[in-house]
Amino acid sequence: MRRYLTHLHQKLDPIYPSVEVGSFSRLLLRKLANMSSVQIYSDKDRNFPDDTLEKLVSAIDRLACKEPIQYILGETEFCDLTFQVGPGVLIPRPETEELVELITKEAAVKERSLQILDIGTGSGCIAISLAKALPLAQVSAWDISPEALDIAAENAAINMVGVVFSITDVLTFELGLHQKASQDIIVSNPPYVRLSEASDMETNVLEYEPHLALFVENKDPLLFYRVISKLAVEMLKPEGSLYFEINSYLGKQTLELVKTFPFKEVQLIQDISGKDRIIRAKL
Repeated sequence: MRRYLTHLHQKLDPIYPSVEVGSFSRLLLRKLANMSSVQIYSDKDRNFPDDTLEKLVSAIDRLACKEPIQYILGETEFCDLTFQVGPGVLIPRPETEELVELITKEAAVKERSLQILDIGTGSGCIAISLAKALPLAQVSAWDISPEALDIAAENAAINMVGVVFSITDVLTFELGLHQKASQDIIVSNPPYVRLSEASDMETNVLEYEPHLALFVENKDPLLFYRVISKLAVEMLKPEGSLYFEINSYLGKQTLELVKTFPFKEVQLIQDISGKDRIIRAKL
């Protein structure tokens, strides 16, 4: 244990706040050394087998290079569920949990089977969390990345829910007659970070997370919101709802864009930090 702690603090103390280093340490010991919280605090003289120490040291070295700990551990928590993650998918954010909670709360009131579509599913965190919280719902999910869909399918199996995944590029998608007025809810957390904002991002995001799922061109930052809003008008059933996670810097602009489509109600919602984060539109 002492060799591990020495390496941990030598490598990470100059880079991260002490509270974060402590959190990293506990996560690594739980996952890689299979230690309980009690053991972590009480067993300071533990001698790790060579292979365990090697895994711990390697993980610390990766953290020192600013690799996200979720990728190092291969998993993360979202809406009280465990999700596998890797460089092919975005790491789920806490603000996205707020989006899922809002949809779950509003959908549960309807007390009936719902058709839900998640566009740009990534790890599947939104679709799977909704399927878990709303067991009567029929949930489908699209993504352009086969790698992301493989991870999403694994996550659905881990969390024991049924979600229909398909490789679909929403920018080129052509709506079939059978798909019109077929969905009660459409949700999307599309790429929304402008390339001009890249210099403001942390290294662990910029160098490790997939740019395809993050960035849009400066000249048309609301591209996905325009395309999906147009599609939603045709795909949603009467009284259906569209939910977006949005770029907090473009809240008002995104709101005005969605209002150009024939929704009866469009609302801009702030997250727990008071930032513009969600748009909800109803037919």
